[in-house]
Amino acid sequence: MTDFKTPYGLIGRKLGHSISPEIHMALGNPHYSLYELEPDELADFLSDERLKALNVTIPYKIDVIPLCASLDPLAEAIGSVNTLVRQENGQWKGYNTDAYGLRCMMRAGGLSFDGADVLVLGNGGVSQTIQAIAKLDGCKTLTVLDLTGTEYTYDDLPKFYADTTLIVNATPVGMYPNAGRSLVDLTKFPKLRGVADVIYNPARTALLLQAEALGIPCAGGLTMLVAQAKQAAEYFFGKPIDDAKITEIGAEMQRDAENIVLIGMPGCGKSTIGNALEALTRRTQIDLDAEIVKKAGKPIPEIFAEGGEDAFRKIESEVVREQSAARGVILVTGGGVVTRQENYAPLRSNGRLYHITRPVAELSREGRPLSLNADLNEMAAKRMPLYQQFADAEIANNSSPEAAAEQIWRDFHAYTRAEWSEFEHARHS
Repeated sequence: MTDFKTPYGLIGRKLGHSISPEIHMALGNPHYSLYELEPDELADFLSDERLKALNVTIPYKIDVIPLCASLDPLAEAIGSVNTLVRQENGQWKGYNTDAYGLRCMMRAGGLSFDGADVLVLGNGGVSQTIQAIAKLDGCKTLTVLDLTGTEYTYDDLPKFYADTTLIVNATPVGMYPNAGRSLVDLTKFPKLRGVADVIYNPARTALLLQAEALGIPCAGGLTMLVAQAKQAAEYFFGKPIDDAKITEIGAEMQRDAENIVLIGMPGCGKSTIGNALEALTRRTQIDLDAEIVKKAGKPIPEIFAEGGEDAFRKIESEVVREQSAARGVILVTGGGVVTRQENYAPLRSNGRLYHITRPVAELSREGRPLSLNADLNEMAAKRMPLYQQFADAEIANNSSPEAAAEQIWRDFHAYTRAEWSEFEHARHS
C-alpha cells in the first residue's frame, strides 16, 4: 500500500518525470506529493481521510469517477476527472481542469477547434476532455483513433489524410524516455492547419518538431499542464489565482528545464564557452565527446583507428539520444554532430541550439582526429549549412568565453520570455 506523505498530490501509475510538485510549489502549495498507485490500490488509497485534494493522471481519470460522491457539471459532461477535492462531509467531488488547460494551450499556439476537422490520437481520459471541448468549441468533424478503436484504429489513418485540418495527440507516444516517436507523418495531410500535443516532456515531441519544420502552427503540453494546475489549486483552496501566474510559472519552468546546446566547428571554443556558461548559470555541463569515451571505453582516436568515422558517429548518435533526455543542462557537442540528421530531433526536443562561430584560421586542431590532416576550409564549407540548419541562434566567439557565455544566457532568457509573452498576448486577445 502506498504510504501517506502530504494531504495534496498527484495520483497516477508512473510519475517519474512529473513536474507537478514544482508547479504547485510555485502556486504556493509546498505540501504536494507524487503517489504512484497500482489499480488495485486506488480505492483504498482514496479512503484515507488525511487526503484533502488530489490531481489525477494516466490511467485513472475515468477510474476515479465511481469513487466520487459528486461531479462538477463540466467533469460529468466530459466523463473525465483530473481533480479531486474532499468535501466537508468527507466525500470526494470530481472536477475537470484539463478543459481549462486545453483551451489555454490552444490559444497559446494560435489554434482553434472552431470549424476544424479534428483528428484525435488516443481515447483515454485526456482524450475525453479534448473530444468534449472540440465539440463545445464548434469543430466541424471529430474523429478518434485508438489501438483498439471503438470506431477507428490507427490502421484507418489513411482515410483521414485528405480532410483533417487539426491533429491533437492525446497519447504518451513521443514522451520521455521514448522520445522521437510519432504516430503520424504530417506530410500526408494536405489541409493540416494546426497540431497540438498534450505531452510536455520533451518540450518538442517528434510530432511538434515535424510541425515546426513544415511551418504548421503548433502547441505543446506545458501550457496545458501549468494552466490546469492553476485552476486545480483554485479548487483545492477555494481562492482565485490571477491567470498571469500561468505565464510567470510557465516561463520559469521552461527556462529551468530546457537545455542549452552548443554546436560548431571543431576547435571553435565550445568547451571553453561551456565552462564559462557552467560557472555563470550553475548548470551541469555535459561534454558529449567525454560521454562517448565513457560509453566506448576507449579514447576517441582509438575509436577512429579501429572502426573509422562511421563507428564513431554511431556511438555519437546513441550518446546524443541518451544525454538529450537530461533537463536544464549545457550540452557541448562534437563538431561533426550535425553530419547526421538523426541527431537534430533529440537535441532540439528539449534544447535551444547555439552555433558557435570562429574564423577557420583560428580553429584549434589539437586532439581532434578529423582536424589534424583535414582541409578545414573544405570541412567548414560542407558543414556550415548544416550548422545553420540545426541552430536557433548564432554566437560569435570573437572576444572572451565569458562574453560569449553572457550573450547566450541573455538570449536564452529573452527567448523564454518571448515564448510566453505570446501566450500572454493570446490571453488578452
